Amino acid sequence: MSEPHVNGFHARFDKALGAYLGLAIGDALGATVEFMRPREILLQYGTHRDIVGGGWLKLPRGQVTDDTTMSLALGDALLAGGVGGIAQLRDGKDDLLLRAIGDAYLAWWRAGPVDCGNTCRRGILRFMHEGSLVAPENEGDAGNGAAMRNLPAVLATLSDLRAFERLSLAQARMTHHHRLSDAGTLGLGRLLRGLLAGDDQVRLRERIARWVSEEPVFRHTPYRGRATAFVVDTVQTVLHHLAEHEDFEDAVVATVNQGDDADTTGALVGMLAGARCGASRLPWRWLSRLQPATVRAITDQTSGLLALADQLAEVAHG
Repeated sequence: MSEPHVNGFHARFDKALGAYLGLAIGDALGATVEFMRPREILLQYGTHRDIVGGGWLKLPRGQVTDDTTMSLALGDALLAGGVGGIAQLRDGKDDLLLRAIGDAYLAWWRAGPVDCGNTCRRGILRFMHEGSLVAPENEGDAGNGAAMRNLPAVLATLSDLRAFERLSLAQARMTHHHRLSDAGTLGLGRLLRGLLAGDDQVRLRERIARWVSEEPVFRHTPYRGRATAFVVDTVQTVLHHLAEHEDFEDAVVATVNQGDDADTTGALVGMLAGARCGASRLPWRWLSRLQPATVRAITDQTSGLLALADQLAEVAHG
């Protein structure tokens, strides 16, 4: 094994792990102030910048919410399905992997997560009762629940753009079948792919500008200050703070102090900013507050998903 390959492998793993741990950090930090307004946060915390738990869910310090645990459920299903499952889904041959994903979401729901959004719940229960792999198109399902959990799909398909697009949309539409959810899920996934490939802040801003020009609904300048679970508000909040703040901590703190759906906006900014800086540069005071079992699960899954991406590349070129 050549030295450049070794360095490239470690750099990719550092960025991928940074994205996954960054998602969990933003989730745990933002959960404390979820559904609060910026003025309420200011009066109670000043600037909220510590992982302390609490919030409306009354979480223990360092516990994550559905943003992280549902991502882990998706990742487990992808690892269980293996490269063959992703390749078949990419080529439209069968739905075995999608059924495995549905089973994973159902097992996650039955285990009693600390929170579950209404659209996710409806989709999971529909799968349980009807075996439905695709939710009906619904104008009311433009939430951020599909985008928040898509990170494992991005990691598992780094070597295959078509597989990334098909897997991302397939897992999303099990619960959220809406054109804006599709656009938000794919757009954030493409930004993550770019950062994992080494995009710097200049390149990131160029990608954001191109995306917004193609999808004006996500235009975030001037920023309207809305950070709700509506996927347009979520994406605008993520793009604004990611573009404004190059430092990981600055980006996540600014995002969660916007309140509203702060666990998800914090998770998504943490994911992208974590990919930008890498796990080795994440703030230790936050990383050390996450529950150890969560850190272990994320680390193990990141390694497995990257291996899956390499296997998919071999299948494509074999």
